[in-house]
Amino acid sequence: MEHASWARDLARQLLERPLPRRWAHTQGVAGRAESLAPLLAGEADLLAAAAWLHDIGYSPEIVDTGFHSLDGARYLRDVHGADERLCRLVAHHSCATYEATERGLHDTLVAEFDPERPELAEALTYCDMTTGPDGIHLDVADRLAEIHSRYGPEHLVSRSISAATPCITSAVRAIESALPDVRTDVSG
Repeated sequence: MEHASWARDLARQLLERPLPRRWAHTQGVAGRAESLAPLLAGEADLLAAAAWLHDIGYSPEIVDTGFHSLDGARYLRDVHGADERLCRLVAHHSCATYEATERGLHDTLVAEFDPERPELAEALTYCDMTTGPDGIHLDVADRLAEIHSRYGPEHLVSRSISAATPCITSAVRAIESALPDVRTDVSG
């Protein structure tokens, strides 16, 4: 868990004081990521690190474009020289291309950061989109409804989430369908 412990410390530094609710969400997302370790073999540390860092772009210390996925990934790449795969996961987490399009940053996002392997991206989406803002587990439908209620129907985040809903729910369902097999394999 070399990357994950570094990621946890960095996320704490950037989120805990200025954004305590975002920090609570991040802790919940990281906990979900750690629970997926049996699915990921050698990539469990990478997923855990991405879970810790997925929302650092909200930190007032590093906001640049206002698009947290891009701001966080750039910060990791440019300030910390972080692993390329980690930066890609943060950049593209939870179907971020939809919000990038709403913000006029799609071309910038895809020019700077290639998407990560789909199974790993789905796992991070699952962790994020089944964790509420206070770090509590939610069903994906409840999580999507919570985002809509927080931002309101006309906000670009709500429009992005509406467009991304098939992508998000597909990712969550893919991971959920793999979980019973893992539990069987581990216990059997």
